[in-house]
Amino acid sequence: MLGRLRRTSQFIAGTTFGSTRDANWLIDKVIRIHQSVNGTAPDGRTYAASDPDLLAWVHVAEVSQFLAAHLRYVNPSMPGAEQDRYYDEIALIAIRLGAREVPRSREQVAAYLNQQRAGLVCDDRCREVVRLLLDAPAPSRLAKPAGQVMMRAGIDLLPGWARSQLGLAAYPAARHAAHAMAPVLRWAVRNGSYARACRRLGLDSA
Repeated sequence: MLGRLRRTSQFIAGTTFGSTRDANWLIDKVIRIHQSVNGTAPDGRTYAASDPDLLAWVHVAEVSQFLAAHLRYVNPSMPGAEQDRYYDEIALIAIRLGAREVPRSREQVAAYLNQQRAGLVCDDRCREVVRLLLDAPAPSRLAKPAGQVMMRAGIDLLPGWARSQLGLAAYPAARHAAHAMAPVLRWAVRNGSYARACRRLGLDSA
């Protein structure tokens, strides 16, 4: 599971901050992988990773939380127009992957999430995934406390109705810990995708 999360983070970093050539390569690779991922759920429903509606859901679930994290930990005063621009631009990746009717503004995203809530199911498999994430081994003893803070900060970002479905509590104290850790984390990724993109474009990454 952790390997899957790492690959997803690499895809997000590459398509967000990479060159057009690299982003297209990653998108084409994921499309090929999706074509072979399909099956039948325990309740008898068939599923496919290439399902346009499923791709739209995954996209919106991801990007709405990315923006929520940015607003909480980076720029709480980000103008609404810039938030809408983010949704509009990032939708292009979902569309390239095969998603359809992708929301492209704050209003559309809010309406979409409200519409999808009635169809969401939280079962034993969901709770098992949460357990595995919370109990995931850290790469080192020093990294374990940081990982726990990040996990709790992520949970705290979830909408209340989502935490309720998953049986998770809010962690408001994690906000202070995450803010305190931010300088160290930024130093750790000082040569990450964002910094390299800024250098490529001649921009200040500070």
